[in-house]
Amino acid sequence: MKLILEKIKKHKELIAYAFSMAVMLLLLNWFKYRFLIIQNQTEVYIGIIAVFFTLVGIWTSKKLTKPQVKTVIVEKEIVVQKNLNFNLNQAELDARKISKRELEVLELMAEGLSNQEIASRLFVSLHTIKTHTSNLFEKLEAKRRTQAVETAKKLQLIP
Repeated sequence: MKLILEKIKKHKELIAYAFSMAVMLLLLNWFKYRFLIIQNQTEVYIGIIAVFFTLVGIWTSKKLTKPQVKTVIVEKEIVVQKNLNFNLNQAELDARKISKRELEVLELMAEGLSNQEIASRLFVSLHTIKTHTSNLFEKLEAKRRTQAVETAKKLQLIP
């Protein structure tokens, strides 16, 4: 304890100087704060109000844009009956010059398979399927797969 008191007495001027600097620093900050509030009172209040309304706007937009509807997935089995009384229209097939392989591609297209799935099922390349599909579009005068399948069903080329 004596040692501490001796050190304090030895550095008495230094401690007093540091304490007075701290007090003056606090006073300067207090005056700066008062000056800020008094001189710029309107701007500070406007800034506080702007921040408040910005936060309220963000909160409101999150609440309003939040999806209210829940998606429910219902799995239902659909039974597709094949037409047992289907008769292939051979005359139309010959008139349009559709090959057996193109007819196979058309049937698989009607099942809803993609080009890649058709290629793997028929053990041919994807390019070959694209060529057959292009030829079918031309022969059936269609622009899309669905249009080609619809035309083929009307012409009784596929069930």
